[in-house]
Amino acid sequence: MPAGGRGGCAGAAVSTRPKDKLRRDLVVNPSLILVPPEAAGERLDRFVAALPEVASRGEAERLVASGAVRVDGEPRPKSHRLTGGELLEVDSGERLAAVLEPETRDLRIAYEDEHLLVVDKPAGIVVHPSAGHPGGTLVQALLDRGIAGGDVPERPGIVHRLDRDTSGLLVVARSQEAYVRLQDLVRRRALDRRYLALVRGKPRSRTGRIEAPIGRDRHDPLRRSLDTDTPRDAITHFELERLFPKHALLSIRLETGRTHQIRVHLAAIDLPVVGDPVYGVPDPELGRQFLHANRLSFPHPFGGETVEAESRLPDELQAALARLAS
Repeated sequence: MPAGGRGGCAGAAVSTRPKDKLRRDLVVNPSLILVPPEAAGERLDRFVAALPEVASRGEAERLVASGAVRVDGEPRPKSHRLTGGELLEVDSGERLAAVLEPETRDLRIAYEDEHLLVVDKPAGIVVHPSAGHPGGTLVQALLDRGIAGGDVPERPGIVHRLDRDTSGLLVVARSQEAYVRLQDLVRRRALDRRYLALVRGKPRSRTGRIEAPIGRDRHDPLRRSLDTDTPRDAITHFELERLFPKHALLSIRLETGRTHQIRVHLAAIDLPVVGDPVYGVPDPELGRQFLHANRLSFPHPFGGETVEAESRLPDELQAALARLAS
């Protein structure tokens, strides 16, 4: 949409007032905001963070991620660039006031030094506070271990994430410098992440590469999909580990790390993840999705030596394989 506006806004005088004052004046009501022409090119999350009813980058990211922010009626990713003249809907009722305090939880630390740690996350625990999950998260369980870094206060040290019901390994920073260097590894695709996934069906080949962009589903902002207006490149590699009569155990390597990437990609090739109620096939006996981050390796962001960590399959996933083999 060209700068200059929509709905009769074309030709409006350009204001020279500071942006924060301008944004206060452009609030149509507490949840509708008209984006000024001066905001053309600005990221959605940065614009929302400057609104007086939001007031922080972390809160803006949570609102955008939860679908509580819509641009001309449609949810957009946080990196969406505004053009000016759009109508923003902001449901500030989704706001979260998270207070980070340490919580005691028995966690396995697979590797740690003064710069970072690799934690073995159990299934059922959310990585960081978010709408609906103010406490009981991995971040709060790691606060006493000195995690730090990043520009979102509620996510100190978090470089990459695992879904709540995915278990396994992830690396967490202990300083801003470590966070920046680990983020660079992620951008350069130097963080080697391996998973085990049990799927229904048989792959057509022993190895495969899935390359299909993923974004928010056109019809459901809480789902990721190949049917999207906001595609981001996504590449998943798989290799057959074990074959069962109606199932297969796959070893997965992520080349990119999009939200729900493995689950969406495998469903797209008719190999849905067992126990996944959203994209896969439910399994009441298992009670969770069969997806486990079993290996993690990367060059140390300071010394350059290879850091490698492994995680055994949790008991409930081993029991699921035993049932299929019996």
